[in-house]
Amino acid sequence: MSHRIDKVEHLIKEEISLIFLHKLQDPVFGLVTITSVKVSPDLKIAKVYISVFQKENRALVLEKAETISGYIRTQLAQRIRLRFTPELKFFIDDTLDYVEKIEGLIKKIHQNDDNEGNESR
Repeated sequence: MSHRIDKVEHLIKEEISLIFLHKLQDPVFGLVTITSVKVSPDLKIAKVYISVFQKENRALVLEKAETISGYIRTQLAQRIRLRFTPELKFFIDDTLDYVEKIEGLIKKIHQNDDNEGNESR
């Protein structure tokens, strides 16, 4: 069953990406990327994770995506053949923020190491 869910998740991700690219011409979206889709075991709910290039627009983009989720779901239903088109729930993917934070901490540690190495000479 998990193989089927993986295939459905991948298909939904591809199709929603195309919908955002071709059907949604709203400038609010700017550079939006669908990073992943997680579907419930019964295929009734799909959690769609989006990454927004402009961090200050995240809340606005998320609100707009939730507002037009019915339209996106309708477009999705026309593109894929499933018994039920899953209900779409949108979430901000903040993985890149976490990566940036870790990289910043690593750089800070290296700077401290370099400073201590220079002081001991």
